[in-house]
Amino acid sequence: MQKPYDIIVFGATGFTGHLVAQYLAGLPEGQAPRWALGGRDLAKLERVRTELARPDLALVQADAQDPAALRALVAQTQVVISTVGPYQLHGQALVMACAEVGTDYVDLCGEPVWMSKMIPLLQAPAQASGARIVFSCGFDSIPFDLGVWYLQQEALRLSGQPIATVHGRVRVMKGSASGGTLASALATVADMGKNRCSRDAMFNPFALTPGFQGPRQPEGESAAFDDLAQSWTGPFVMAPINTKNVHRSNALLGHAWGRDFYYSERMLTGPGARGEKRAKALARSTRIQGALLGFTPTRRLLQWLVLRKPGQGPSLQEREAGRYELLFMGRTARGQTLKAVVTGDRDPGYGSTCKMIAQSALCLLHDVPRSSATGGVWTPGALMAAPLVARLQQHAGLTFGMEAGGA
Repeated sequence: MQKPYDIIVFGATGFTGHLVAQYLAGLPEGQAPRWALGGRDLAKLERVRTELARPDLALVQADAQDPAALRALVAQTQVVISTVGPYQLHGQALVMACAEVGTDYVDLCGEPVWMSKMIPLLQAPAQASGARIVFSCGFDSIPFDLGVWYLQQEALRLSGQPIATVHGRVRVMKGSASGGTLASALATVADMGKNRCSRDAMFNPFALTPGFQGPRQPEGESAAFDDLAQSWTGPFVMAPINTKNVHRSNALLGHAWGRDFYYSERMLTGPGARGEKRAKALARSTRIQGALLGFTPTRRLLQWLVLRKPGQGPSLQEREAGRYELLFMGRTARGQTLKAVVTGDRDPGYGSTCKMIAQSALCLLHDVPRSSATGGVWTPGALMAAPLVARLQQHAGLTFGMEAGGA
């Protein structure tokens, strides 16, 4: 029996959820799904519907902490888009409902500790129901997950073997964050402070590959010179989540890139003395920020500031002015250096992310047939890499390509 909706956007009254709703509302006829807005507060949902000038949109009410209401909500749709972070505080009941009912699910989760706890809980019910659960369908971690996949496809085409060590490098990133991003980071740090298992998961690059522990990975906290890029590099704040998703994709693909696969993710700071200075400054800044977040009074102050400003984020002008450029490099088994580039045309965390998660949901809906083998907890790169790359290039302002200059 056909369900009433193709997609429900749950959390549509939040900053990012509202952007996702705006994107779906702007899709041309023929691309737009049958969709609805979901959330706890009907009055707020009605305001979103009014702002979208879409009086035809249905509203589906459910509280994120009410399992029965969430089961009723997810039973009405093919796919749920969840933007209700921090997921460790508000996300478990919804994703469990999807896994049990058999509804596909995508989110923007950049909380690896929570994901490491959810994967063992969700895998069996999702396999039984056929639900495809896909975490991290925004800037963390689609461009990185798919960037590595894209580079590996070229290596396999040219040499028949994958690249054993891939360098992921952020060449350009122009954008800003919202209070929701900070709230998720604060919740993760607070959990780590109380729970040793959470700390272990955060610092383990294989925390999302239950039953598999790969080789020791390159460190990402200091300044270092990259011979392949011929540039100094410093820490990249999102590497702790992206690296875990990349390793999970490799594991889900049957270790297609090898059981001894290495992945390093850093920020390029430039060649020469100036690049070295920037890299060292970035490393110091990262250490200081980590120490401050670990200090309880600082966390409480930041939490107070976040709570005082719910649902805020970068302006339309800031989102449209943002962009990013990511470089993925490695040497093939024949010694040839390959470089793949992924670019995005908007602010990475919001302007681009809202398009990526919407297209991920549409990809599940239209391009990835269900089968007895597809139910479970996935990454974008393991479940829908090729069709999603095509969608992102056609509809979401991303580009994937190879860069000349390999040797």
